[in-house]
Amino acid sequence: MIDRETLSGKVALVTGGSRGLGAAIALALAQAGADIIINYRSREKDALQVQSAIRELKRRCILVRADLSESAEIVDMVSVIRQQMGDVNILVNNAGISVPQQIENIDEKIWDKTMDTNLKSAFLITQALLPAMRKARWGRIINISSVAAHLGGVVGPHYAASKAGLIGMTHSYAAILAKEGITVNAVAPALIATEMVTANPRAKPDLIPVGRFGNPEEVSDVVVMLACNGYITGQTICVNGGWYMT
Repeated sequence: MIDRETLSGKVALVTGGSRGLGAAIALALAQAGADIIINYRSREKDALQVQSAIRELKRRCILVRADLSESAEIVDMVSVIRQQMGDVNILVNNAGISVPQQIENIDEKIWDKTMDTNLKSAFLITQALLPAMRKARWGRIINISSVAAHLGGVVGPHYAASKAGLIGMTHSYAAILAKEGITVNAVAPALIATEMVTANPRAKPDLIPVGRFGNPEEVSDVVVMLACNGYITGQTICVNGGWYMT
């Protein structure tokens, strides 16, 4: 029997944690024992509801507003986290935007905004929080990618490229940090029943071999598993109903 590590006493930051996948992940990590920091950009009411649910579990939980496409706001967010919660042990880079576009309509502004939010923010936050993990010789970094990284998906090449970049970044950090007690993995969901997916008319359940959208909890279960496991690193776990098979 595997003796899994408990998350009690650990502090987890979930970016984009006010709704959808982020909210489900934040709640699942709290149920596993972690204290939670929820980053959000604009949905304060939603973030407050998640915070309330986590506090009912007797876990510490703070909210930090930041637009992660802006590097200065990331710096401010990290400063607030350190002041109020101390070192972060578990980082879930979940924040992202999805702007479905035909390829002829993708301009430099859309490309840059997608890259800044989905990819560059994960790099900047990881770099900021990594020194404390290395000092403690314990850390979990989990990047939320997408089936789009493998198949292109239904949003566009700008989104697919940003999510593929997360997988490449995962591999690099995992290889460097493997001997330091820090694991780095990615989760690549497909068509999970969140607002981001249901608002896209090109996202249809019949694309999925199992015939339905996934549930956020089917992703959050995998995130908790990765947070509790010290031997899995450098992997991309596909939670996609069989759309892409490795």
